Amino acid sequence: MPAPLIQIRTTPDLPQEADVVVIGGGVVGVFTAYYLARRGVKVALVEKGLVGAEQSSRNWGWCRQQNRDARELPMATKSLDLWEKLAGETGEDTGFRRCGLLYLSQNENELAGWAKWRDFARTAGVTTHMLSQQEATEHGRATGRVWKGGVFSPSDGTADPSRAVPVTARAIMAAGGTVHQNCAARGIEVSAGRVSAVVTEKGTIRTPVAVMAGGAWASSFCHQLGVRFPQASIRASILAVAPGANDLPDALHTAEISMTRRSNGGYTLAISGRARVDPTPQQLRFSHEFLPMFARRWRSLAPGGLEGWRQGHETLRKWQLDEVTPMETNRILDPKPDTKQIRLTHSRACDLMPGMRQMPISDVWSSYIDSTPDGVPAIGEVESIPGFILAAGFSGHGFGIGPGAGHLIADLITGNPPIVDPRPYRPERLNASAWGRVADF
Repeated sequence: MPAPLIQIRTTPDLPQEADVVVIGGGVVGVFTAYYLARRGVKVALVEKGLVGAEQSSRNWGWCRQQNRDARELPMATKSLDLWEKLAGETGEDTGFRRCGLLYLSQNENELAGWAKWRDFARTAGVTTHMLSQQEATEHGRATGRVWKGGVFSPSDGTADPSRAVPVTARAIMAAGGTVHQNCAARGIEVSAGRVSAVVTEKGTIRTPVAVMAGGAWASSFCHQLGVRFPQASIRASILAVAPGANDLPDALHTAEISMTRRSNGGYTLAISGRARVDPTPQQLRFSHEFLPMFARRWRSLAPGGLEGWRQGHETLRKWQLDEVTPMETNRILDPKPDTKQIRLTHSRACDLMPGMRQMPISDVWSSYIDSTPDGVPAIGEVESIPGFILAAGFSGHGFGIGPGAGHLIADLITGNPPIVDPRPYRPERLNASAWGRVADF
């Protein structure tokens, strides 16, 4: 585990039945199970490896409204409120705090885009402040540079990716649910046309509802059921530096580098959007659907190698329910970091923030960020299999909006009024072309 992650003890014995089985112990799966358990639903969460061990612990930790696509903004706003309430509900600290997010720029077009988003955000009741040259330079004084302008979003914040998912998993068990690590779901059983059970490597759980929240593994799992879910992933590489740098912003984005203060006082460093595209069987299958996304993002992406093929998460192979699956042979997606990008990231950070030059690199890691063709998650029941709910394709936004997504899924299952309008997330929309519908941010 190159990315920091606290590890927890979970439920040893698999239940014979449950009202709902959640497949995948990332941020979306864990919050789904948490909100179900709080409503008295008998819920079991199964995770092939360790809860939070993939993208949910390998992200920046940002919980933001700023620059969200209009379809995701309501969920982002609700999620911030849920993040804030969580510690009081559970007694567990996720590291969440509304420290505000700072964006600085030297580019007039970029500033104009942020101003346009500010005007839109006002209509949704979201406050964000455009910064003048003087204000931006003052906010970014640690850089020693003069900035043309920027944005500060005071109500946004960060949580700790190393602990948010594990401590919420503990809260599931405290609320009466069960959590099972090292327990891969191999598939589902269907009776009379709808979900009747989830088959795991440790046994079968009878259930009328299964939630697929498997992150980058979701499409290959759906493929076993004859469900076509266009999904592709990119390999991002991140590093962390040790504590010791003082008087730096808590969370900063620039075109050169983005940085986030961690709970231990160190910083996570990344280049926004920069990633490798590793060819896989699944990527080749869905390449046509992702042309609009690639046309929007190609400047940030570079060709990768065979790392994705070796990992096996985007296989088109089918397996039987009584055989070992790719999820069992690769419990945790842990791809090799792009060393060239790591060196560039660290060099840029030291150039931007002179106070960081004395801080050694403490951790280096990589992860697969899964996406849909339009960059908006797929959340909802799959029409062809009643009782099978898809919750995947969060496109690098899942950590921040995880609480809202989990709450929405729990609402749909229990029949409660949805916390946000579920229609923008319907999986069926992916049957149409994504041209003109790719997320702006």
